[in-house]
Amino acid sequence: MRRGDSCGGCGGRAGPDGACVVRRDAARLAGSGGGWAGAAVAAAAAAGGGCSCAAAAAGPAGGGALTAGGAAAAAGRAAGGERGKMAELGKKYCVYCLAEVSPLRFRCTECQDIELCPECFSAGAEIGHHRRYHGYQLVDGGRFTLWGPEAEGGWTSREEQLLLDAIEQFGFGNWEDMAAHVGASRTPQEVMEHYVSMYIHGNLGKACIPDTIPNRVTDHTCPSGGPLSPSLTTPLPPLDISVAEQQQLGYMPLRDDYEIEYDQDAETLISGLSVNYDDDDVEIELKRAHVDMYVRKLKERQRRKNIARDYNLVPAFLGKDKKEKEKALKRKITKEEKELRLKLRPLYQFMSCKEFDDLFENMHKEKMLRAKIRELQRYRRNGITKMEESAEYEAARHKREKRKENKNLAGSKRGKEDGKDSEFAAIENLPGFELLSDREKVLCSSLNLSPARYVTVKTIIIKDHLQKRQGIPSKSRLPSYLDKVLKKRILNFLTESGWISRDAS
Repeated sequence: MRRGDSCGGCGGRAGPDGACVVRRDAARLAGSGGGWAGAAVAAAAAAGGGCSCAAAAAGPAGGGALTAGGAAAAAGRAAGGERGKMAELGKKYCVYCLAEVSPLRFRCTECQDIELCPECFSAGAEIGHHRRYHGYQLVDGGRFTLWGPEAEGGWTSREEQLLLDAIEQFGFGNWEDMAAHVGASRTPQEVMEHYVSMYIHGNLGKACIPDTIPNRVTDHTCPSGGPLSPSLTTPLPPLDISVAEQQQLGYMPLRDDYEIEYDQDAETLISGLSVNYDDDDVEIELKRAHVDMYVRKLKERQRRKNIARDYNLVPAFLGKDKKEKEKALKRKITKEEKELRLKLRPLYQFMSCKEFDDLFENMHKEKMLRAKIRELQRYRRNGITKMEESAEYEAARHKREKRKENKNLAGSKRGKEDGKDSEFAAIENLPGFELLSDREKVLCSSLNLSPARYVTVKTIIIKDHLQKRQGIPSKSRLPSYLDKVLKKRILNFLTESGWISRDAS
């Protein structure tokens, strides 16, 4: 027989060697003494209803039939008394290993009186007519522990189920209600410590709760522009204008409103609305549409107020912006920047005035930084590694340019004497050449400046000089292609020629 198979005669299990357990035990009793052979036969007969295995094992022992009979009767009475005690206590035992299975056992739904412990069930134990593939039923006494006997508190499976029901019903943190739901034997402190230690910080929590939990809650009170952020719910301060100016504008500072608002008749959309219990669906939707139209008009009204506040339109209307601009010394805006501002004008509606000014200020800083980087790279190419050396380099460069200019002037004079004017070959075909004097032709040729541009610069400088002499502030700006070196040389030339005075230059 294989291990676990039942004997055909007595129904006993087969041992590791394949022999019947009853026959093996009977043989052991028979070898210990002749008097026990009869007891073995009687015990086997009482267990299996008359088994030839035990009789065959105990046959050679002989003698002592009365003793064997008495032993068998005593064994029968002892077994009966033991069964009575077990029945009274209500304990259950595994039919395979005889271990107590009162807390948790598996009952076969096809065989009668077959209950196995979890160990034997998981090993696939088979006994008698029971097979491992039979259907089973889990019988729970509610007294076994999920975390093992070493867990603190000795929580039973029934208490664990009540705890999970309580956490779902009352929510995390309501430990008093959860303790009352679990039972009177558990205090709120015990319930909290057990749940935190086992379900959050224990192995179950480590396996189910991720390390980083994404924030699914939207903070509507954030200061970055949420629906309930303080930057939106806090009212703006009133405009800083005098009482006479408030009366002129019809401005009410405590309400931050005007007597005549944008779309003054917007309130007529909802002034006559009322909700009645007998309204049908069409009337309700119509009233909602009126409210939605009114809310949109309010948003447009507030948007116009914000634009007027951001771009300082109220001070501009009152004539205050000119005085403030005169006080604030701002940098000069070039022609290219003016053109760029005109191109980006459609973006004004998406940016505030300060943001737009900051944008162009940062662009100007970027331009200056790029120019400085090019200058430093030029110094590096010429072997200059310190800023102290750059000052000497610039002084030497100006001297070289001056010597080159003097040389060009001397060469032009010699060319005149020889009747040659090869210096003018590059500009003689350009428009405006015939308007220049001989000295101006030499200057434009040395500066590599076209006659038309020179005439423009000369006109601007002389016009500004005349306006300053008359006490009129000059508003004209020099062209962007005119750098400091060209401007200085043209001013010196005009001063030497007598077009402007030396104090103006």
